[in-house]
Amino acid sequence: MNSKPATHPELPDAEAQCVELAALIRQQLHPDTLLVGVHSGGAWVARRLHQLLDLPGEIGLIDVSFHRDDYGARGLHPRVRPSSIPFDVEGRPLILVDDVVYTGRTTRAAINELFDYGRPASIQLAVLADRGRRQLPICADFCPWYVNLDPALELVLSTDAEGRLRWSVEAHA
Repeated sequence: MNSKPATHPELPDAEAQCVELAALIRQQLHPDTLLVGVHSGGAWVARRLHQLLDLPGEIGLIDVSFHRDDYGARGLHPRVRPSSIPFDVEGRPLILVDDVVYTGRTTRAAINELFDYGRPASIQLAVLADRGRRQLPICADFCPWYVNLDPALELVLSTDAEGRLRWSVEAHA
């Protein structure tokens, strides 16, 4: 049996992408805007953006496990983390931060989770990577990297021993 190995693009420096993403956001940043990161990759990116943009206050962190549309089929994710929104979202402009936008289903679940806390004035989406292939009408407002990756592969953001963000590509589990 002859099978070709899946190829993937050159992976960019995720830390440099955070700097680029912060520059994109800075151009349109409203003074009252708050960041909310989606566990786990989006939380890491949101923390980095919070530092780079020198924003006051804290960031919000959300876990979308209970709002996923595949919850009934997949059950509870083994690493559920508590959501923490240390501010009132009512009437506030928010930037939802995630590492990758792909089908749009995680973003939809994150928006549902946010509305459990109130009705924000607006929600913009910031991601490090956009894989395309949406299943829902969702798009990133801020994104430094558009990548076409084989659907059998997963783009994974992680942290190294020094806490630096880095990309890898893995076969879809």
